[in-house]
Amino acid sequence: MKNEGETAQRPDNTAFTQQRLPAWQPVLSAGIVIPGFLVIGLAFIGIGVGLFLTSQTIQVQEMDYTGVATDSPCFRCSMISSQNCTCEITFSLDKMFTGPVFFYYGLSNYYQNFRKYGVSLDYYQLSGDTQYFTSPQSVCSPYSYDSQNRPIVPCGAIANSMFNDTFELYQIINGTKNLVPLDGKGIAWWTDYNIKYRNPSSVNGSLANAFVGTVKPINWPKPAYDLDPTDPNNNGFLNQDFLVWMRRAALPQFRKLYRRITEGNYAAGLPAGNYSLTVHYNYPVLTFDGRKKVVFSNVSWMGGRNDFLGIAYLVVGSLCVVMSIIMLIVYAKFKFSDDDDA
Repeated sequence: MKNEGETAQRPDNTAFTQQRLPAWQPVLSAGIVIPGFLVIGLAFIGIGVGLFLTSQTIQVQEMDYTGVATDSPCFRCSMISSQNCTCEITFSLDKMFTGPVFFYYGLSNYYQNFRKYGVSLDYYQLSGDTQYFTSPQSVCSPYSYDSQNRPIVPCGAIANSMFNDTFELYQIINGTKNLVPLDGKGIAWWTDYNIKYRNPSSVNGSLANAFVGTVKPINWPKPAYDLDPTDPNNNGFLNQDFLVWMRRAALPQFRKLYRRITEGNYAAGLPAGNYSLTVHYNYPVLTFDGRKKVVFSNVSWMGGRNDFLGIAYLVVGSLCVVMSIIMLIVYAKFKFSDDDDA
């Protein structure tokens, strides 16, 4: 009986179940490894050169406007006591800044990847569930209720710290300022706008009525339903700037898309000349030794400027070539010495 049980549990006598399938195992000889390293190294060097040269063609204009230096145009606005402060940054372009031009704001020494900060939001609120408007989840604490115990919508540290500096760009022609149109549509991720975040259903045709009984985040100048008075479709949790901010950065130095320059006389880019950037300075960063900057950039087939990627390919490719040469020298030395001994 014991033998019959063992036979019944035995796998079928096939090549697959008995692991008798034909297999191939490479034999790593010097004639394979050395040319392999050389070919891979040359391929990586070629790719690296292409990436690096392409990255060098991408134009970038970067300006810090934190206002740390006393001679900075935004120095007076960097004071904590300053409110509704406006400063002006002037710059020049010596050649055409090819479009489309992307306008970013950048922050430094800002840890959006801090775990407690990253979980401080209520996804039920942000999906439009009004049940959680009056009873935010505990993960939002201490930004769940205000000092009068009224629920905050949207709650949490991420929403409360939303970037709120605003900018206006002008081209200066013969002493006259011409406003450069900034396009803020479609700057957020498609999945955030169409799937992840949803506005609550309007009550009596008004989005504001859905927020009755709640208050805005402590640091916000106005409530979520009134973030963009010029465009009713750009309010609530589907506001483009809000969506961009809510997608957290992985590193403490980052930039986020603010606007695109793709319209009117500037569809082909920013012509050479003088420009003025008006900054409505609202976002304090000096309390945590942070920095703020604006970045104008265009893109190529590889995306934005990224010298590191090309350099990384060049370094790895060069190491492969060097290793192939070293292995060839070692192989030749020991191979010929063995032949001499024979």
